[in-house]
Amino acid sequence: MVQLSLFNNNEDKLTKTKKYNNMKFTFIDLFAGIGGFRIALNSLEGTCAGFSEIDKHAIDTYLENYKDEPSDNLGDITKIESLAHVDMLVGGVPCQSWSVAGKMKGFDDERGRLWDDVIRLVEQSQPRTFIFENVKGLTSNKNKESFEYILNSFREKGYFVKAEVLNSYDFDVPQLRERVFIVGFRKDFGQNFSRFKFPEGTTVHKNLAEYLDGVENIDVHKKKLTTFELFGNVVPASRTIFQKDDELNDFFTMCDTRNGHSTIHSWDLEETTDKQKEIMDAILKNRRKKTYGPKDGNPLSQEDIEELVPKATIMDLEELVEMDLLRKVDGKYELKNSKNSSGINNLYRMYMPYSKIFSTLTATGTRDVVVTDYIDTDVTPEQYKKQFIDKIMKGGKYREITIAESQRIQGFPDCFIAHSDEKIAKKQFGNAVSPPVIVALAGKIIETGIFERSTYGHSQEARNIE
Repeated sequence: MVQLSLFNNNEDKLTKTKKYNNMKFTFIDLFAGIGGFRIALNSLEGTCAGFSEIDKHAIDTYLENYKDEPSDNLGDITKIESLAHVDMLVGGVPCQSWSVAGKMKGFDDERGRLWDDVIRLVEQSQPRTFIFENVKGLTSNKNKESFEYILNSFREKGYFVKAEVLNSYDFDVPQLRERVFIVGFRKDFGQNFSRFKFPEGTTVHKNLAEYLDGVENIDVHKKKLTTFELFGNVVPASRTIFQKDDELNDFFTMCDTRNGHSTIHSWDLEETTDKQKEIMDAILKNRRKKTYGPKDGNPLSQEDIEELVPKATIMDLEELVEMDLLRKVDGKYELKNSKNSSGINNLYRMYMPYSKIFSTLTATGTRDVVVTDYIDTDVTPEQYKKQFIDKIMKGGKYREITIAESQRIQGFPDCFIAHSDEKIAKKQFGNAVSPPVIVALAGKIIETGIFERSTYGHSQEARNIE
């Protein structure tokens, strides 16, 4: 089998793996996808003894990159009776059952019950160690009982087990991508297990422009601002770690239901009068008040709006309906773009080239784009937003990320051959595990000495698999 190195174009990281050269090991890649585990483990001197995948397009991509034979695919895990004895089993167990998007059905979903097959094959093959990955939702309170069942099942099969949530962002991947990793050591390797610690990651991050083609990478200076200058009297409660309380944001959000210095509303993009803007702002700021109803966002009557904007008329409101900025609901008026994630004109988040982050890649795609030009950041919030609208929005200085950029943003090397169909390729990267996380995690396992030659040569199950 051919090994595809994660670090063909990165001498520093290639050098980091050299200390593992005398600790070769074999592994089987379950739920292989396009091989996020495979690339990482190959780069650490691991040899793949087979993979399991049922998605036709993923199989095509996997075979294209690793030059395996179709017969190396073990197929549907539920139909695998036994596995070869290898040093390590790995896999990204299908996560939809435990995710919010998958309605968190857990073991009530047949995909959730695939864990039973994983546990069965671990017991049968008795690898020295294993790594299994899943969404963070598996560790939620709702799924606590199921999570404990999985961990205890591995323990009952003769393994010491640790689990921890790791974020791809901490391993040079520009996404907030939190996943739980379950690591097991067979109990006769207890001393090795006692030396194992999860990797901590790094605090150094690159500009998004470094992952993009045709976008100049420029470090910008952002002036420090007071909390009042940024937010006025009220600091928004729902903020991410990438939104500072003393700096302008690195991304803009297309949204009619929120407000802020980097929020672009539909009425900011249309030719609207000051009066029309005042009406829209009034509806935005008051729609959640219980005075107008029990919902999180309530439509307002003409009378309600006239109290907030005395100059408003029924003609003004109807014009805004015709402009597709408002809509009528039971004789009342509400914002047309009333769902946060729907964005505006099929756009939601727009990331500046100096952002340290992009949206989490998913199989279902995104409405988020990258900005291809720069604006002045040493300005007031009002100037910052105006520049963005005038230069970026009106100038069309933004675009979707390409397949190659999806590849880099997920931590795959440029030498990886993506699927030729853009939609399929992006879905595959959205489904994949981030290889740099696996390099860091597997490296920690290797450092325990579990694959050392002295132990490897006397192990009954050790096989020289090529």
